[in-house]
Amino acid sequence: MSTEQPPGFGVIIIGDEILSGKRRDGHMPKVIELLGDRGLELAWARFLGDDPQRLTQTLTASMASDDIVFSFGGIGGTPDDRTRQCAGVAAGLELEPHPEGLRLLREQFGDSINAQRQRMIEFPKSAGIIPNPVNRIPGFSLGHHHFVPGFPNMAWPMVAWVLDNHYAHLHARGDRKERALTVRGMRESHAIPLLDEFTEQYTRVRLSCLPRWCPPEYELELGARGANEEVDTVIAALQERLTAMGADWEEADLTRARDA
Repeated sequence: MSTEQPPGFGVIIIGDEILSGKRRDGHMPKVIELLGDRGLELAWARFLGDDPQRLTQTLTASMASDDIVFSFGGIGGTPDDRTRQCAGVAAGLELEPHPEGLRLLREQFGDSINAQRQRMIEFPKSAGIIPNPVNRIPGFSLGHHHFVPGFPNMAWPMVAWVLDNHYAHLHARGDRKERALTVRGMRESHAIPLLDEFTEQYTRVRLSCLPRWCPPEYELELGARGANEEVDTVIAALQERLTAMGADWEEADLTRARDA
């Protein structure tokens, strides 16, 4: 079993309508689910409006990293769809009609492809395409950056296709997990020395501490994520130490998300 950490996965979610509250984002929870189904996890997320300067800056920074990034939205043909152009600027590449994209357009619309339709398959030079199972107008990939529409029914199967066709070698189904203990009556400050010790000792496991106030009591959720055997080792060690401290603990239920 390999304990090598996979590359970081990130998401960029684009649209003024998200930031204004007109629409709620569903992409980040779905990406977390899609990654989790493959033994992977999300490392970061960015929410951006339709400002091209900020988007270009964000893409320039993320393209300079080794992260695998999914970008949602802004690849249509309307004037506020600027993701294609910003990706090209960030990568230093001109936009051009993608040959396979043109072929797909002609299959649907014949030779009468107007400028607005063609704009949707003008990608940065050397980009690969991501098949769209709904309307066949593809997204595109630049290195480890993958650009899909904002529509969930299109975007989510496209992300799954990328994960299965480009990153199957990173899948770790069943190799990694998360476990946690709920400790009643303990404040976060009381757990810091224990967490400092475990963080130094178990460097390949990601430890977490989530405090909650459950009036009139306090409680902590002490968690561990990583390779199966290593997580079990950490949890067993935590159980032993907490019992020795006289703490009231039980295994936490991680099957449902909790409020922050």
